[in-house]
Amino acid sequence: MSLKDGKSTLPTRFMASCPGYEEASVIITGVPMDFTCSFRPGARFGPQKIREVSIAIEEYSIYVDKSLSDYKFYDCGDLDLPIGDVEKSLKIIEEAASEVLEDRKFPVFIGGEHLISVPVIKKVHERYGDQLAVLHFDAHADLREEYLGCCNSHASAIRRLIDFMPGKNIYQFGIRSGTREEFDFARKNTNIYPFDVIEPLKRVMEDLGTRPVYVTLDIDVVDPAYANGTGTPEPGGITSKEMLEAVGLLKHLNLVGFDLVEVSPIYDASDRTALLAAKIIRDIILMVG
Repeated sequence: MSLKDGKSTLPTRFMASCPGYEEASVIITGVPMDFTCSFRPGARFGPQKIREVSIAIEEYSIYVDKSLSDYKFYDCGDLDLPIGDVEKSLKIIEEAASEVLEDRKFPVFIGGEHLISVPVIKKVHERYGDQLAVLHFDAHADLREEYLGCCNSHASAIRRLIDFMPGKNIYQFGIRSGTREEFDFARKNTNIYPFDVIEPLKRVMEDLGTRPVYVTLDIDVVDPAYANGTGTPEPGGITSKEMLEAVGLLKHLNLVGFDLVEVSPIYDASDRTALLAAKIIRDIILMVG
């Protein structure tokens, strides 16, 4: 089914979504997939929870000094994925990303587990080639060659990017968990900045210039004190204030795509994780809409 059909049966869309695909410059697509989660499943419910709580935040962002009422974006609902079939699901995600890019619209994908980012970034890379830079915000390195014998795992999401793009075009921020082998691999093959986000991001921005930039943001880069609704919480992270500050810095870059993953709402009765995710997505829309 094409994203243009708008036949989603979901009861809620992201607040202020316009009625149709064609008039929008930004397209939100939910990806309810958590088939390879290694600790706590539930991220498949992230996209809809983020939509539900989005009505609790303002259309206007003081961080960006813009309002969603001045932009046209479209929430096309969730992709219909065959539960348990990782390979077919990745293909469906890739086709959705291809449609958005071919229509010259800005893709915003909401996961779901981090593996959903791989087919999206693959299509973005096909469009921009090795000029593309990927900014990766996460608690985990996600650089395992495989996890429990599976190469397509959320624990291998960033490693899979290096199957089709140069590792040195990947910039990793806030990483504070991984195997020794992953960190050794990162020091040789990517640009990794353990623990910190703001200061290394500012330094990297100076080098990126006008290069096309894709951002993949795992919500667990934020400390579980501020975002506990995630499948693999990792103590020692940044605050929600720092996360929003980092997102604000992205307005200075040539953004060409964005995803936010690993919100798992069943572990957060307060919904503060989903609320943070909704604010981040709002501000991204305002930067690129």
